[in-house]
Amino acid sequence: MQGDWSRRKLLRDFFGIGVAVAGVPLVAEAFQTELASAKGNEKEPEVTATEDLMREHGVIRRALLVYFESIPKLRQSPSSLDPAALHRTAELFRTFGEDYHERMLEEQHIFPMVRKQGGELQKYADILIAQHNRGREITDYVLAVTNWPKISAAHAEPLATVFDRFVLMYANHAAREDTIVFPAWKKNFSNMQLDEISDQFEDIEQKMFGKDGFEDAEKKIANVEIALGFGDLAQFTPPPPPKP
Repeated sequence: MQGDWSRRKLLRDFFGIGVAVAGVPLVAEAFQTELASAKGNEKEPEVTATEDLMREHGVIRRALLVYFESIPKLRQSPSSLDPAALHRTAELFRTFGEDYHERMLEEQHIFPMVRKQGGELQKYADILIAQHNRGREITDYVLAVTNWPKISAAHAEPLATVFDRFVLMYANHAAREDTIVFPAWKKNFSNMQLDEISDQFEDIEQKMFGKDGFEDAEKKIANVEIALGFGDLAQFTPPPPPKP
């Protein structure tokens, strides 16, 4: 009770009730200290199930951007491109994107619920699974042709074409999931149920990776970006447009 009364008095005094002007900085400082202490005791908010799915898409998109940025090098100077970095990207796409995000979350938890809603949503679920399967064929191919000290001239153009088509497919794929499929799935649950699903997703992640899979995946793709010279975000800022 004494602590609550003191805080109420502090707030009352801070907002100008009977406080001398000269005392305001001291009270303000005390108020900020009180807020900082309260914030330090707060528990970090949990990541929601939909937020988890969408931030995983962020890692997957960054892997795809590595592929996209590699296309000109494959066509102009394939020997200058480090195949080991592309191989690590494909391994990350396989373990984090395909085996975990697609198989364990989307195909087991998201798509079955969405498919039950019928109509256009059922069609989306079928197309998305077909694209998952095609993506796995592409990852097999990327792992095979990058498992050498250098990318051969015979593989350079086919790999560039595969990257080009794969990036376009998955850009559309993930955009539809984020804007249509995930929101349609979320509508089936209460907030309490979504909290429980978030815990289930976290359990799956821990069982597969033994730790926070997202943080580990983000670090891995960041290291690949640095190795290939794509780590500096500022380099992708375009010049100003021409004057009309």
